[in-house]
Amino acid sequence: MAESTTPKEADIDINEQDMADRVNNRTLRPNSATFQEFMTQGWGEQEASVEPLESSKYIGARLAKLGQRFPGERLIIPAGDYKTRNNDNDYAFRPDSAFAYYTGLGEDLEPGAILVLDPVQSGSPQAQSGQTHQAMLYVHPRADQSTRDYYRSSQYGEYWVGPRAGLKELSIMTGLPTRDSALFDKDIAQGVGPENEAVHLRALRHTDEAITAQVEAVRKEQGQCSPDQGVALDNKFEEFASEARMEKDAYEVGEMRKAIAATKDGFDKILSRLPEVVGLPRSERMLEGAFNANAREEGNDVGYGSIIASGTHAPILHWMRNSGTVEEGDLLLIDAGVEVNSLYTADITRTFPVGGHFNPIQKQIYETVLEAQQAGFEAAKPGATYSDIHHAVMRVLATRLHEWGILKVSVEESLSPQGQQHRRWHACGCAHHLGLDVHDCAEARYESYQGAAITPGMIFTIEPGLYFKENDMMVPPEFRGIGVRVEDDILMTENGPEWLSKQIPKSVQEVEAWMAERAHQA
Repeated sequence: MAESTTPKEADIDINEQDMADRVNNRTLRPNSATFQEFMTQGWGEQEASVEPLESSKYIGARLAKLGQRFPGERLIIPAGDYKTRNNDNDYAFRPDSAFAYYTGLGEDLEPGAILVLDPVQSGSPQAQSGQTHQAMLYVHPRADQSTRDYYRSSQYGEYWVGPRAGLKELSIMTGLPTRDSALFDKDIAQGVGPENEAVHLRALRHTDEAITAQVEAVRKEQGQCSPDQGVALDNKFEEFASEARMEKDAYEVGEMRKAIAATKDGFDKILSRLPEVVGLPRSERMLEGAFNANAREEGNDVGYGSIIASGTHAPILHWMRNSGTVEEGDLLLIDAGVEVNSLYTADITRTFPVGGHFNPIQKQIYETVLEAQQAGFEAAKPGATYSDIHHAVMRVLATRLHEWGILKVSVEESLSPQGQQHRRWHACGCAHHLGLDVHDCAEARYESYQGAAITPGMIFTIEPGLYFKENDMMVPPEFRGIGVRVEDDILMTENGPEWLSKQIPKSVQEVEAWMAERAHQA
């Protein structure tokens, strides 16, 4: 009988090359010396054509504001890297939103890139001119036809992925100096130490685990701070970077307008498809496909998972399975937004009567939600807070629920902090910042978000709804299974709020006319 081998001993025998060979079992890769020599010959030049991005005009001001908040510190902003979907397949790469904000880079151009703001020397000409930092963008060089990685690297090799932006190209696009990412490991530790005059590190720690580990290792080696102190430093950095995005500049407002226009086109395509899918299994997904295809055609992708919720799915706040059947007589709630190439996203919700006309109960509920949204809009003025919007919306909803006999306590009792019974039918929020993330600026402090004044340049949603679950025995039978939400994107100006999405119909008459128009274009 052969001598047995314990699992531990067997594990030792499986080295890294064995594992790599197993991963590559699905394909026969040519590795002969002849092949390798042959692959270095006979390739013509293949340039990556680039030009300065419009966003590059705004990057300097954003970086200057960031540097002024953290003088003398080295600030590290990773783009993030590919994330595994399954086995050797990755999700489509999307850079971290803070990285996109401070570099202007969107789409999938720079996996593994790192933006570093290095503090200038005290007394240097840069410091005397008021500059606090010099930016450096660390990126992977091009793996073009002059390199072995051209055909060996499935992540960067241009034989695999086509011409991509490298150091020169990304510098042209962003206006930032660039450096080979292979040098980051050495550069990050330069001048770091425990002394007050030494360089101190801060990083956006939740984007790239490997970069965070490097930062923590340098801090430890140089005796700079304890792990807990490092986390606190990084959290403050992330908080500031999030709050910095609250007021949008002119470029950002323009990108949001593009995203909203593309989203309107996506809704058009849904309504054109709607008549042919009614009653078909998984017809929610058929409508989702129409919207998502438009997002890829006109932008980078969807800004978040599209909600296509028909009938009793409509009161489910985060119904994203979209596996249901759209039936005649249903209300169809669609919450979707296109993310444009710069990564700014719209966030729009409309609720449609599948047959083309609201019945009396549907119309009653729908117009109440519109009334609540208008009250929130009127409350949103420069200097108001999100709480002001919230309370205006909730007063309308509580009043109507009480009038319908659904809310059994008085409106004032329900609106009080001790009550809140009306929130059974609207348990979510009704406004949030919007921009690079659908729930933008999420790392901001409460006092800078919910408790802060809304100022010109802020873009946010107002999205009231009423959600009557099919198993809710506290509402009349005719209300059960009805969900309505109306959501629009708002820009605060010096003169008050502006409906950015006003071109997307939402009154009862407008919605019914819109549906009829698109049905004829199916």
